[in-house]
Amino acid sequence: MSGSVLFSLVKRLGLALSCLLALAATAPSQSRSINVAVLDFGSSPTGARAANAIRQLLNQDGTAATQFALIDKDLATAAARGSGFQGSLNLTTQEARDIGAAIGCEFYLLGDAQTLRRLPSSGPAYFESYASVFIVSARTGRLILWERPLERRDTAAEAEQSLLQVLTSADTRQRYQIAIRRALEDERAQRESAIEKPASIIEVMSEDENVENKDTRPPRPFRRYKPPYPEAAARAEVEAIVDILVDVDARGEISHLEIARWAGHGLDQSVIDTVKQIHFFLRSVDRLPIAHARVEVSD
Repeated sequence: MSGSVLFSLVKRLGLALSCLLALAATAPSQSRSINVAVLDFGSSPTGARAANAIRQLLNQDGTAATQFALIDKDLATAAARGSGFQGSLNLTTQEARDIGAAIGCEFYLLGDAQTLRRLPSSGPAYFESYASVFIVSARTGRLILWERPLERRDTAAEAEQSLLQVLTSADTRQRYQIAIRRALEDERAQRESAIEKPASIIEVMSEDENVENKDTRPPRPFRRYKPPYPEAAARAEVEAIVDILVDVDARGEISHLEIARWAGHGLDQSVIDTVKQIHFFLRSVDRLPIAHARVEVSD
């Protein structure tokens, strides 16, 4: 096959794919239901009732722009466990994609909810009900929304009832709708961009200095910074690992970064803001500089 014929075929294929994407973007997708699953929110009675409350919320008739099709609870739970999910709220994007693929949904919610008795150093005891809610894109494995509503009352029943009212409110449903619609739009834009602009060739490297080939030098930061511990994570008493994939250009500057393991509670954003301050030593392969490298950074 001649080069001109091959080029013509590739050009036509690219045009056909662009047309398909344009049709998908302009089609009346607003009437399409979005497949959503709600997994368990821990093993406590409050967790079970919080998960059921969110299922009830998503099962309501929505607007024409966002209709949810809720996947059966037992089927979703069995599929998630079959993929290896054991209740972690500190997943890699690959683990999150595997869970979504096993369930067969577009988005899923998971989290933890409890009712606890608190004994402050001053003042009377009270009860606290909270729910850590995570919404995950099954396509990308990204955490698209997290929140932790918390209610304090004199009795456990009152605290939990107040929490459930928050979880089933119209405001909560609207937040979830907006987050999911925005994620769908972002993912569609990324797919279109991937076709219109082919990805650059990037050398994937490890941050580990003990590499076998001594002539291969991965990027190394001039200085390491410690991410601040967010107030939201402190209130929730959460400690987790956040991994970020960083693309480094020939000047040692970060050209792109993305979360590879998320944790919510403000930890992801804290690490992103910190990593953006880092500058890297130039890297080389066989002692020659390379254009781009990808490095994983953990905090």
